[in-house]
Amino acid sequence: MRERPNLNGTRLDLPSICDICGKARSTRNHAKCSRIRQQRKTIEWAAYMANVAAKKAQGGRRNAR
Repeated sequence: MRERPNLNGTRLDLPSICDICGKARSTRNHAKCSRIRQQRKTIEWAAYMANVAAKKAQGGRRNAR
């Protein structure tokens, strides 16, 4: 099972101002900020993936006639 959902088809929806350092994301290298953001979001991702797993475990027939 994946640790996080696949993001290749969606936009990341990150603001133009960095929420970690408060500077414009387009003018600086934000690798450190990205690492910090990923660490903060780990708990949120875990809860999200638990919800996805619970829905999948519920199962059921979606297109039953």
